[in-house]
Amino acid sequence: MNNKQKAKLHRPIAEAAVFLGALGCCGTGYAAEQATVGEAAAPASIWERDTLTGDWGGLRAALKDTGTDITLGYVGEGFDVISGGLRRRSSYEGRFEFSVDSDLDKAIGWPGAKAHVTIFNIHHGGSNVAENTGSLADPSNIDGLPTTRLFTAWLEQSLWNDHFSIRAGQLAADDEFFTSPTAGGLINGTFGWAGLMSADMTNGGPAYPVATPGIRLKFRPTDRLTALAAAFNGDPAGRHCDDDPQRCNRHGTKFPLGGGTLWMGELQYGVDQSEGAEGLPGLYKLGAWYSDHGFADQRYGLTESGASVPVSDPALDSPLNHRGDWGLYGVVDQTIWKSDARSLSVFLRGGFSPSNRNLVSYYADGGFGLKGLFASRPDDRLTLGVAYAKISQDAAAADRDAVLFNDASYVARSSEIVYELNYTAQITPWWTLQPDLQYIVRPNGGQNPGDPTRSMNHAFIVGLRTTIAF
Repeated sequence: MNNKQKAKLHRPIAEAAVFLGALGCCGTGYAAEQATVGEAAAPASIWERDTLTGDWGGLRAALKDTGTDITLGYVGEGFDVISGGLRRRSSYEGRFEFSVDSDLDKAIGWPGAKAHVTIFNIHHGGSNVAENTGSLADPSNIDGLPTTRLFTAWLEQSLWNDHFSIRAGQLAADDEFFTSPTAGGLINGTFGWAGLMSADMTNGGPAYPVATPGIRLKFRPTDRLTALAAAFNGDPAGRHCDDDPQRCNRHGTKFPLGGGTLWMGELQYGVDQSEGAEGLPGLYKLGAWYSDHGFADQRYGLTESGASVPVSDPALDSPLNHRGDWGLYGVVDQTIWKSDARSLSVFLRGGFSPSNRNLVSYYADGGFGLKGLFASRPDDRLTLGVAYAKISQDAAAADRDAVLFNDASYVARSSEIVYELNYTAQITPWWTLQPDLQYIVRPNGGQNPGDPTRSMNHAFIVGLRTTIAF
């Protein structure tokens, strides 16, 4: 890497440092100035605040009193592909977040109503870690096309003492469906919106970084039982997208309504979920999804006469499409030990979809999260996760069929396995550091995504993430 490339790679880091320094100086200076006015209390130390820029001279507290909560945050991370993958290269990715949550009862006297909006600015230093590994599972859950985009924007109405609510607007399914609190401590995207969903749903489904119009119903008959049901626009990229779906809906303002409907439902059973509960918290989920969109067969297409042939057959005239797709999944997240501020929790998620119309037919992940590994650091977390994505039999058979119709020998995909270990160090209430190790076995199922005649070596990735709440 020459000096010019290094400068280009590190420019976002330098800019972020300058920006953070300016904000910190301005925030502390303004707070100190306000403390000298009248008998105002001295502001908390910068190391004790919940946010880097503090209370903005009382403005933040005043806004909360009127029902408005503003979130400003930055996530930045550097990754290096040490071995394997597509390229042994370093990368930097960053994301600014601006969110506003409004309690409309406090704000305008609308009982039970809430509003929310999130805007992201996503950027990287010329390349991202996903491009360097070539894996199905994105090593970064903040990865995205560099842009400023509207992510989610919705209005929610609660009824009957919060036993029922309805949310409508631009929604992201990964905010509420197929989630695991313990798995949320990991950085690889597959531990959030699982590979079963991102690989099989149309253009990745309604999940970060592309949300879509939808409506969600929540029914909570008891403190332990919750039922979710949602209908999303079936194609978050919009109709007739033949490019990267993020490019087709680059700023999140397309609000597509074509492309069919994606239906999702989930039953949740939670034990000892309240903050003061004495027992061991546990969360159990069972969910399903169905899309009425068209899905191409993974192995077969049609000749001009309508006969079924492998997609690699020169006689192929058109794809063989299936109407509709579906999947089932489950989640277990259970704390198995806790003592004072320390705890150990485990998680397990899994699901499956039909082989003939999906790239991934089976998926499972699991691991553990240990809070307070060191007694002197009770807010730190150590998290380990393993994820397995099985390439469907039909997709693997299509690779073997290609050998019969091409001179070159195609590599048959089999499965992809992700191992991740990271440690979240809570430096201050507003700042965390996360050193991260990932090892991906058979990226893209073992087949080079740019040249299917070549295999892929296992990828070893080292990274460091920093998260700052302003």
